[in-house]
Amino acid sequence: MAVTAQILRTYRHPRRVMRGLMASSLRDDRPEARGLVYVMLGCLIIAISHVPTLISVEADLVGDAPLEARLGIAFFGWLFVAPLLLYGLAMLSHILARVVGGQGTGFAARLALFWTVLTVSPLFLVRALVTLANDATPVFAVEAAVALAFVVIWSACLIEAEAAPAGAAS
Repeated sequence: MAVTAQILRTYRHPRRVMRGLMASSLRDDRPEARGLVYVMLGCLIIAISHVPTLISVEADLVGDAPLEARLGIAFFGWLFVAPLLLYGLAMLSHILARVVGGQGTGFAARLALFWTVLTVSPLFLVRALVTLANDATPVFAVEAAVALAFVVIWSACLIEAEAAPAGAAS
């Protein structure tokens, strides 16, 4: 199934999609590579969603930093730093899940978080469009909706990942 179709299905049935992703990873030669692609693509989409804001920010507000510097820093942060932080967050969530009785693997916890990042990343594009409208109330509402979607989808995916048998991919 196409990734875009799976993303749309995740909004309705996150646990079912996560179960399918874990099952397909068992048949994959390099399952960790698929998770890395998910997180890198999600972070790329999020970085792209910040471009309109970075372009519209007045240079005086950021200490006269040129546009190229602002874009470079944003892309570096989202494409190099954020994935490393997400790996740490996935490890922490797996450890906490184990404390409360989780049966999954570290790979499954990473897959749950990385898939959630990719699933929620299109909402950042919507947030960018609303931000361009320069009205603070809808921006807050969209940001709250993005945060809520992230928490709900990640929770459902993590529950499914930690319910998996420990014999899955490490």
